[in-house]
Amino acid sequence: MELISRVKALLRRTKDMVETPVLTSGSIEVDTEKRIVTVNGAVCELTFKEFELLKMLLINQGIVLSRNKIMDQVWGFDYEGESRTVDMHIKTLRQKLGEGGGAIKTVRNVGYVMGR
Repeated sequence: MELISRVKALLRRTKDMVETPVLTSGSIEVDTEKRIVTVNGAVCELTFKEFELLKMLLINQGIVLSRNKIMDQVWGFDYEGESRTVDMHIKTLRQKLGEGGGAIKTVRNVGYVMGR
């Protein structure tokens, strides 16, 4: 009985925590359900990792994300690549986003942040 009550309470609390299907920042718009990225209304083709990286930056707008945190979230805890992998994906992502890519800021010796 107590377990059922706890589960119901948990479901009530998490009901309001539904992920927003469309994330925006300036001219960038990301539909997380359809996996479509647009910049100034034009569709931007991204790889799976680039999409996940952009989504993570948008969800955490204004928060500086370390390279290690990005590696863990986007590539997984067991990925054995170098942190330069993140740098190269950020570079490519900025290029693909064109003028929208300027919203991704480098925080020297720390990581990256998506401007608001």
